[in-house]
Amino acid sequence: MYRTNTCGELRIADAGKEVTLAGWVQRVRKMGGMTFLDLRDRYGITQIVFNNDTDAALCEQANHLGREFVVQVTGNVAERTAKNPNLPTGDVEIIATSLKVLNASEVPPFTIEDESDGGDDLRMKYRYLDLRRNPVRRNLELRHCMTMEVRRYLDSKGFLEIETPMLVGSTPEGARDFVVPSRMNPGCFYALPQSPQTLKQLLMVSGMDRYFQIVKCFRDEDLRADRQPEFTQIDCEMSFVEQEDVISLFEGMAKHLFKELRGVELTEPFVRMPWSEAMKYYGSDKPDLRFGMKFVELMDIMKGSGFSVFDDAAYIGGICAKGAASYTRKQLDQLTDFVKRPQIGAKGMVYARVEADGSVKSSVDKFYSQETLQKMKEAFGAEPGDLILILSGDDAMKTRKQLCELRLEMGNRLGLRDKNKFACLWVVDFPMFEWSDEEQRLMAMHHPFTHPKDEDIPMLDTDPAAVRADAYDMVVNGVEVGGGSIRIHDSELQAKMFEILGFTPEKAQEQFGFLMNAFKFGAPPHGGLAYGLDRWVSLFAGLDSIRDCIAFPKNNSGRDVMLEAPAPLDQKQLDELQLELAPAEEKKA
Repeated sequence: MYRTNTCGELRIADAGKEVTLAGWVQRVRKMGGMTFLDLRDRYGITQIVFNNDTDAALCEQANHLGREFVVQVTGNVAERTAKNPNLPTGDVEIIATSLKVLNASEVPPFTIEDESDGGDDLRMKYRYLDLRRNPVRRNLELRHCMTMEVRRYLDSKGFLEIETPMLVGSTPEGARDFVVPSRMNPGCFYALPQSPQTLKQLLMVSGMDRYFQIVKCFRDEDLRADRQPEFTQIDCEMSFVEQEDVISLFEGMAKHLFKELRGVELTEPFVRMPWSEAMKYYGSDKPDLRFGMKFVELMDIMKGSGFSVFDDAAYIGGICAKGAASYTRKQLDQLTDFVKRPQIGAKGMVYARVEADGSVKSSVDKFYSQETLQKMKEAFGAEPGDLILILSGDDAMKTRKQLCELRLEMGNRLGLRDKNKFACLWVVDFPMFEWSDEEQRLMAMHHPFTHPKDEDIPMLDTDPAAVRADAYDMVVNGVEVGGGSIRIHDSELQAKMFEILGFTPEKAQEQFGFLMNAFKFGAPPHGGLAYGLDRWVSLFAGLDSIRDCIAFPKNNSGRDVMLEAPAPLDQKQLDELQLELAPAEEKKA
């Protein structure tokens, strides 16, 4: 055997035992006639002691070890004189009797420590070394534990884990597909699935009743902190359910994960918030409810006083930051610069302080009487010491989104977004459609298979933009961790949906005929939800990005800098696929 024990399991009760350990050299320290080696594996670190007085040759061998050498050590477990309370193995050490180098190592390009000196690009290039660091390893252990708990929970609720294909047909109405050319079918392409949506619906038609899958999905879209080109979904579907059934079961699953993985007991029902309310009061369909600063609309109070910025605005709204009236002019200027950033796009910001005597001091005092400013203060429920921040614009939706960014920034600055505090809610009653300026038509806000609310179905013919969907998203701390809907199970209603989305009957049949035909053979009412596994793990790990809870992630350009992917194909492969690449100058044009 290479080892009798791991580097994380020996305790004081093991004193006197002869053991063999194997792992990586974390560090070597020489102190007089003694050499101390910290040996590391996935399970922990154990201190090894070499004594020059008892075995000079063995001690000399240890002195030549370098960081990340892979070694095997045999010795006797002894109680440490100087214990290390920060290590689970800190009460013991191994008095070495033999040492074998299993593999030498070059000097690593960055330190394999909890706090590394390697930058993101370097660590991603040598990701196999980065994975040796405790924080990254712990993230993957958390991910493993989460998938095990998900499987236990769903199995207890009667779900079957069923795999669906990775090579499917390309679908419109969504993000860009990653396409795969078919050698055996020249000129034809598979697509990697953006989700198993239609396939899991077919499983409901087939009578599987409750399906789940922890599945890879692929979307060719721009990256950000919570998005990768390939990601993992906890994908679920249920038959004979209404919206309340789905929400109830998966709220229970969320509470189970919080309890088992974070030790957090959530006893209260999650907040339910209509999409329209989320947008009106938070400017986002995934509001962070760990703190207040609900939007207050000020159109009736602030218009008509000669301040043209407000008088000409289609929307005036603000937030109240409790206890922030002490902000300096420099800090307020920084906030103004923040909202004027191109990615936010506001033209400016108005502020007002509530003074100790209750009076209001504003950056636009010359346009407003104290009486008007007091009305504004009352609208916010502001108190002495509070700071009011106001934005306006000619597009209400756009201005609310700008105000959302300002609210989140203030939440960060005031320390209100505690990663150890959790605020969970369901956003419900989404619009069925949204207008696309690029396509100049209505698009499905979720996907074309979402069922409209029964009471809104008559409006499909008269006012489709007003139709609400039986759709729901779960939001935790301002992050959408999952979403789903009740699905259409009637072929005529599905055909109507495709018609509104601009599909001809022929195109709908070409793209989704298999699903519409299946509905003619007794499709049950069904619905489901997909959780983002990467987002759940990053949330529980307190990460700002999902990247460090994925073993081998892509960078912000969608590249794997370790594997050097994507990469060009050689000409032989292109010929087999009957593909011809356009010259570089043509591609630019």
